[in-house]
Amino acid sequence: MKRQISYPRVEGTASRQAHCDLPPGTFEREMSKEGFFGPAAFFHHRHPPTGWSDFEGPLRPRAFDLARHAAAQASPWSAADILHNAHCRLRYWRTAGTMPALARNADGDELLFVHRGEGELFCDFGHLHFEAGDYIVLPRGTLWRLDCAGEAELLLIEATNASYALPDKGLVGSHAIFDPAMLDVPRIDEAFLAQQDERPWQVHIKRRNEVSTATFPFNPLDAIGWHGDLSACRINVRDLRPLMSHRYHLPPSAHTTFVAGRFVVCTFAPRPFESDPGALKVPFFHNNDDYEEVIFYHAGDFFSRDNIHPGMLTFHPSGFTHGPHPKALGRMFQQTKPGTDEYAVMIDTRDALDVGSEAEAVEWTGYVDSWKGAGK
Repeated sequence: MKRQISYPRVEGTASRQAHCDLPPGTFEREMSKEGFFGPAAFFHHRHPPTGWSDFEGPLRPRAFDLARHAAAQASPWSAADILHNAHCRLRYWRTAGTMPALARNADGDELLFVHRGEGELFCDFGHLHFEAGDYIVLPRGTLWRLDCAGEAELLLIEATNASYALPDKGLVGSHAIFDPAMLDVPRIDEAFLAQQDERPWQVHIKRRNEVSTATFPFNPLDAIGWHGDLSACRINVRDLRPLMSHRYHLPPSAHTTFVAGRFVVCTFAPRPFESDPGALKVPFFHNNDDYEEVIFYHAGDFFSRDNIHPGMLTFHPSGFTHGPHPKALGRMFQQTKPGTDEYAVMIDTRDALDVGSEAEAVEWTGYVDSWKGAGK
């Protein structure tokens, strides 16, 4: 079992507590191993670490306005890739109302995040109502379809060849952030039994990112019951109770909601700002050295970002130093309101992500300049 080299020191003019009591006129930057879990160093700079005058090359940060994305698609497997690697695949799907066929992902567990709209989910395990802000976990191989009165917009997060699990919540215990009893599961109810019929249905099965079609002379969602300890489940972001510290700005890892083999999914939800006068009240500058960072902005006022609105997605490649935008730096130690007002989904992957070609059509190419204060 490996042990990281660790030797705490204080050199020069520095605070002794991370994210607090910075030397006057300085900006803190964290360099850490294992994405906030391993050894770390905290540097105090005279200038913001993102104060570049120009930035060229593949490490430039990118932003995509998914609210402007392509037309509605009948099948989730027709939704274009936004970002992907061998272990994680992100799609943005605007539904076309009721799905005319069933879907099954044979590549890995699927996590649906409902950005807009509502409707009914029918799957092997039964029936579940869904609405904006819902996370829905569908185990690999689950047969499912959505029945929507109108359009819905969903971020699809595939754990390729892997499964979703809950994070180890350590000292705060398994009931922190959300109690597992808050996870709703589908029911074999009247609505589920009523949708069973004897007309032909197609099943679109995705395997190795290619789709096969199986046709049945009946609806294969015809279970009358089941038992076991595997199921689809749902939780809404409004049910999350984020960890808070009034004297210390917690790292994003404190807000982990689901974990997979090579990435984590975190949720930023409204919380009070830190009240200690010496504590940072905005995200600290840090290096993305072990993870690619993706944030999907769902709702609210995104306090550390400029010119970002709901439906946008930002991508910070591994190796890119980043932190709050210039407007947020003015409120580094004193905020104008009591707490945050935002919901966002963060995906941190251990492996490099590729950008889908259709994502580039809705890219905000000026995002890299937003740290210069131009915001255009």
